[in-house]
Amino acid sequence: MSQGPADTVKRVTGTGIPVRGDDIDTDQIIPARFLKVVTFDGLGQFAFFDQRFDDNDEPLEHPFNEDRFQSASVLAVNANFGCGSSREHAPQALMRWGIDAIVGESFADIFAGNCLALGIPTVVADHDTVTDLQDFIDENPDAEVDVDIENETVSFGDRTVDVEVDDAQHTALVEGVWDTTALLKSNADAVEETARSLPYTDV
Repeated sequence: MSQGPADTVKRVTGTGIPVRGDDIDTDQIIPARFLKVVTFDGLGQFAFFDQRFDDNDEPLEHPFNEDRFQSASVLAVNANFGCGSSREHAPQALMRWGIDAIVGESFADIFAGNCLALGIPTVVADHDTVTDLQDFIDENPDAEVDVDIENETVSFGDRTVDVEVDDAQHTALVEGVWDTTALLKSNADAVEETARSLPYTDV
């Protein structure tokens, strides 16, 4: 249900996919050679490409290659996920692969901001909780993981654990004001009025 100019994101529920390891940077998420695309369409197929395929494009062992995770929408990661260069293509690739929420130990600030601009929550939990979630997903790839942004919990199996959602992210997602373009369009009259009041514009 939409409350603000964009859809509210209060809860994400879906099967999970675990990607283990600290300091997974944006170049691993989407290699630099794929940044030349004119639009983001089709970028999902290149997510983690160099971790998923060798130099001859032969598949390697990686969760994003496993059939059991192909319908997953909740990504479980470890510490400092999304570090490195501030490329918006990284969350775009994950979103277009099918990811709607990410649960991790910590996130690079710019990566988390780029995720928020797409309505993707980056939810923080401690190391043990994330490891338990990753293990649960590995053992139960068809089980749903429930990410409750509004109440700041994650539920999986018979467990519900407390997590952290950044205050600004929580407000933006729950109130539906995360999409800055939609927010600007919803205030078009105020934008035009301001433009008319400026001495250096001709509106």
